Amino acid sequence: MTLKDRFYNYIQDLQDTITSELEVIDGKAKFRQDLWKRPEGGGGRTRVIENGNVFEKGGVNISGVHGKLPESMQQYFGVEDADFFACGLSLVLHPKNPMVPTVHANWRYFEMYDKTGNIVNQWFGGGQDLTPYYLFEEDAKHFHEVCKSACDKHNSNFYLNYKGRCDDYFYNAHRNEGRGIGGLFFDYCKASKDMNMQNWYDFVTEVGDSFLEAYVPIVKKRKDLPYTKAQRDWQEIRRGRYVEFNLVHDKGTLFGLKTNGRIESILMSLPPHVQWVYDHQPEAGSEEEKLIKVLKKPKNWI
Repeated sequence: MTLKDRFYNYIQDLQDTITSELEVIDGKAKFRQDLWKRPEGGGGRTRVIENGNVFEKGGVNISGVHGKLPESMQQYFGVEDADFFACGLSLVLHPKNPMVPTVHANWRYFEMYDKTGNIVNQWFGGGQDLTPYYLFEEDAKHFHEVCKSACDKHNSNFYLNYKGRCDDYFYNAHRNEGRGIGGLFFDYCKASKDMNMQNWYDFVTEVGDSFLEAYVPIVKKRKDLPYTKAQRDWQEIRRGRYVEFNLVHDKGTLFGLKTNGRIESILMSLPPHVQWVYDHQPEAGSEEEKLIKVLKKPKNWI
């Protein structure tokens, strides 16, 4: 079995595992499934949950697409007349309770081919990151400890490296603040003298398998905490920053749009209720300000 087939089978199974677990936690809503095809080649399986007890909106999507690399992407990669294959799992969960953080994760694989069909480039990418509205430091430490544990099984330098890349990437430069408190981000993971493609496969699937361990205990701990309307308003204002990042900076959104991806699947990451309040500033000394201070300067949690 080829590497791309193995990885596509893996993300199919991982989607089943994650969605089943999340439905149990929610206790009310079920994932709606859409199977879709891309005219140029390939398709995907979109699963969306809405209006649940715990999750206000979320998506856990897989796709495998192939065909001619669009001209805009050829210019980006510096190639001509290339074909490609890309597959991955992408998820975003927006909980109802502002004490529960939003989470994002993605694990993907890419191949590029010459005119004779030979692979001329291939790599893995992905990661997982947390976006809280109220900062519970023990939750941040737990999430990062799970990320570090997954990394350490493959290379002792991976966690600090990919944690740093996550802080750099998920950054709203136009706001001078991070989107959240980070996690892991890695891309263009190619064969080298230290890591062959099987090694990278093992690492990426290790991170994928760690997702539920990293996130679910936080959800269970915070989902029934009381909250006020003011705290809900703050959540919706911060969700606006999430939207800004995804529409202005996110490379995955750009790739999906430029390869004629399915719009509903690409934009499923956007939350249902958002506010943009003019020049909103948190009160000095408040829990809201505590969060902003951390977002302005990334912190080492472990």
